[in-house]
Amino acid sequence: MRFGRVRTADELAALTEEVGFLPFFRCGVPGWSLEENIDPSVWFTEENGPWEWKGQLAREKRLVYAKLIRRKAAFVSLRWFPDLCNWRRDGYDFEGRCDDGLVPHADRLVMEYVQAHGPVRSKEVRQQCGTAKGFDIALGRLMMQTFIINRDFVYETDRFGQRYGWGVSLLDTPENLFGEALVNAAEGRTPAESQTRLIHHLCCCMPDVDEMLLRREMRV
Repeated sequence: MRFGRVRTADELAALTEEVGFLPFFRCGVPGWSLEENIDPSVWFTEENGPWEWKGQLAREKRLVYAKLIRRKAAFVSLRWFPDLCNWRRDGYDFEGRCDDGLVPHADRLVMEYVQAHGPVRSKEVRQQCGTAKGFDIALGRLMMQTFIINRDFVYETDRFGQRYGWGVSLLDTPENLFGEALVNAAEGRTPAESQTRLIHHLCCCMPDVDEMLLRREMRV
């Protein structure tokens, strides 16, 4: 299964809009990733390529980008993100999860820091929350639950103003970036109804893929 060669940020956005969800790297569903659908000539280019597109498309509010499929990075269209939030949050906002004792201490520290300071660099959250050993696990859970997303990626610069190294994630809440109206747009449906809608859409886009395999890849 392949959807077609992606050569530009616009083509990546269009493919994500078509499929709804697009993992960045290969996953348990063959052919369902940017890595498998990108033109090899731009995959490791030193110029503008997918490593820059992910920040650009998030910054421009064209797509959601976070660890959303099996705690791995994925793009999600704004059309389907509300149903993903409705399903993954299971009828809770973050405060409600805290009140019911469903939030580990590390997750609460990370989420409250991002809520108070976002958008904020991930390295700052790691340093300020004192959760260095459990930070990646906590952040992964919060992203899978759709409470935190990547707003952009920022780079260090040398004394000549030239950037270097890997981009550092700029974390934020989807409510802060897109507004509560979009995030809560599926509230009229139950979490189970949102899940059914998402899986049905993916099955229509990938009719040759077993539904149980898609459910396994999409589960929290």
